[in-house]
Formats: sequence, C-alpha cells, structure tokens
Amino acid sequence: MTYSVVGRPVIILTALYALSILLANLTLNQFIPLPVFGLLSVGTIFFAAVFTLRDRIHRAGGLRAVYIAIALALLVNTVAAVLTDTPWRFVGASFLAILVGELADTAVYQRLIQKSWWTRVLASNAVSVPLDSVLFTLLAFYGDMSSRDITQIIFADILAKYAIAALFALRVRQVSRAAA
Repeated sequence: MTYSVVGRPVIILTALYALSILLANLTLNQFIPLPVFGLLSVGTIFFAAVFTLRDRIHRAGGLRAVYIAIALALLVNTVAAVLTDTPWRFVGASFLAILVGELADTAVYQRLIQKSWWTRVLASNAVSVPLDSVLFTLLAFYGDMSSRDITQIIFADILAKYAIAALFALRVRQVSRAAA
C-alpha cells in the first residue's frame, strides 16, 4: 500500500512535530524541581506533544510520512543546535534518543495498526517514553550530574511525558469527534 505524504494536515502536523522537538532541545538543560521528588526538564513539557503528533502523522499520512517527519525533525534540530552552539553532548544525546525512541514507537504503533487508536498510542508510548527518557538523560548528563539528580530527571520526565501526552491525546480525540 502506498501512502501519500502530500497534504495540508500532514505538513502542519510535521511542522508542529519538528517545532516541539526544537523547543524541547532549546530548553533541555533548564529544570523545575518537583515538590517531593523529581527534576523536570522544561524541554519535556514541549517534547510530550511529540508522541501524539507522531501518531497523528501516522494516521494522516502513513508510515512513510512518519519516517519523513522523523528525518526532518532530526535535520532541523541538528542545524538549530549547531547554530545555537549547543554542546555536542546534547546534540548527540538528542539525536540518538529521538532516533531510537521514535523508531521504536513507530514500530510498535505499526504492529498494532489494526487495533484501536488508543491501544496503538498507549502501547507505543509505553515503549518510547521510558526509552527516550532514560537514553537521553544518561547520554546528556551522566558524569556531569549526580546519580540522584539523573534519577530525578528520568522519573520526572517519564511522569510528565505520560501526563502531557495523555492530555494532548484526549484533546485531539475531542477535536476529532467534534469534527466528525
């Protein structure tokens, strides 16, 4: 089956996807301490939308559109990182975490393509959220931060990504139902 990746919804979703990752990368080393335990990266607030946006790209344009969106986001974010003199440690950590996390999420989503949208989203996020959070945090901060701080970042990032992605998915679903 061939999918068309040309279309306004796919282009808009892809632009929002790349922008979310860009904003996340520009704020990745700014933290908000949580009340009890956790250091929430400001970038996580922006990155949480990525999971639902990618799933919407998958739905609107198919697997090829997802791969194009991932490649475009990686390219845009690498160029932006170079232009903003982002340390190479963060550039590499971000690139690798996005590549591995997004491809793992897409693989799970694709395997469950016959299931409901909620099943696909929940199952793919269950794999990609912790994978992305652990991989990025370890690559970006190991050796520069304490084990406790790294644990707090991973904990807060996973918690926030699940919460924000769930809220975003609920809102997308409401809008989709209202339009139908």
